[in-house]
Amino acid sequence: MTHHSGNQMVDPYVVFEKARILSGMHVADFGCGRTGHMVFPVSKIVGEMGVVYAVDILKNVLEQVKKRAASSAILNIQTVWGDLERENGVAIPKKVLDVAFIVNTLVQTGNHVQVLDNVLPLLKKKARVVVVDWAKKGLMFGPSDDRFIGFGEVKSWAGKNGLAVQEEFELGQFHKGLVLYKHE
Repeated sequence: MTHHSGNQMVDPYVVFEKARILSGMHVADFGCGRTGHMVFPVSKIVGEMGVVYAVDILKNVLEQVKKRAASSAILNIQTVWGDLERENGVAIPKKVLDVAFIVNTLVQTGNHVQVLDNVLPLLKKKARVVVVDWAKKGLMFGPSDDRFIGFGEVKSWAGKNGLAVQEEFELGQFHKGLVLYKHE
């Protein structure tokens, strides 16, 4: 069965390169979506010793990801229901993640800081958070202009929480990304 990947706008392999994904890592995709756009390709890179947490608030989305993983005999993907806007809203053990992906997720939330605050305790030392979201306004598709995130807000949050901005990058015509590094 062929699955739509969504690569037309956000190439996951560029994001993986920026995040420095390696075999054996534990990663999470917060707001994984029904295509598992980041989940399925990263599961191949982290391999059987790695773990991929596919996190979403929609249970039917998680069921689709779980079924696709099972039908493809992918054993390193774990689906996790999570409410990123609720304090402690994600049931992933603390200090296990090497990389957290937040791709096209903040634009869908009302409380960006709470989302980031939920991710922070899940990170190991020297972990990375990769935030990718819409950056080009005034389009006929994509989110409405009032939904866009402030990347300055994300950078400010990072500075207050012991993360350094490792890289800021353009991703295709419509998106921007930040790589945040937890150096403690």
